[in-house]
Amino acid sequence: MNNYNKLTLEQEFKLALYKQKLQKLHSKDIKQHLLATLKQMMIKDNLIKFFVKNSI
Repeated sequence: MNNYNKLTLEQEFKLALYKQKLQKLHSKDIKQHLLATLKQMMIKDNLIKFFVKNSI
């Protein structure tokens, strides 16, 4: 099994912190936070695609 899809120890820690924060939120807040996070991930993906496309 390759290590490309494993989280680092720092990422595991951040994930645990997010989990604690999410447990304190109400359902509506969780949905808004999830949507904001997904939007940020899509923007990150677009930036990566842009840099890969323009690096050649």
